[in-house]
Amino acid sequence: MKDGPQIDPESWVDRYGDALFHFALARVKDREIAEDLVQETFLAAVKAKDRFKGKSTEKTWLFGILKHKVIDHYRKKRSVIYEQDLSKGTEDLDAFFNAKGAWSTMPENWRLNPGKSQEVREFIDHFYQCLADLPKKTAEVFAFREIDGLSTKEICKRLNITASNCRVILYRARMLLRKCLELAGLGPSGAAE
Repeated sequence: MKDGPQIDPESWVDRYGDALFHFALARVKDREIAEDLVQETFLAAVKAKDRFKGKSTEKTWLFGILKHKVIDHYRKKRSVIYEQDLSKGTEDLDAFFNAKGAWSTMPENWRLNPGKSQEVREFIDHFYQCLADLPKKTAEVFAFREIDGLSTKEICKRLNITASNCRVILYRARMLLRKCLELAGLGPSGAAE
């Protein structure tokens, strides 16, 4: 018998199917796509079940897989407009910071009101689209840190990168996401009042 945590793939649909579906549907706004993403999540989890170490609950592990499936979905739909806009002028990102890495000019407060559900949905849609438009490794590093909550050490081990490279990639990801969201009208200069 195998050592380690035991998981039960046969119970996943009954135990987690609805929650995973609603999570996916809230992000992709299409029932059929949400169903496909949940199926892909279950399939990926079955294939990776031997790597489940029990450091999180089975449910948390499945949600982590689904988050990456959602990002992959948006990556496949890559927005040519965002991609072109993001590729222009990335050399000016350093202008946001001084030589010590602190903000040269503090970013303005975004005027997005989280209490307005339409604005939140719009923000999430654009956020995932922007995340999908990032280069693959940049998006992975950002998702591992900010969505999955992994430490720099864990990210470096998974992606075989150095800690300083990880910090540079995170910096770049944050700047590109900020620029992309601002281009979508969700930053300080274009957010709805």
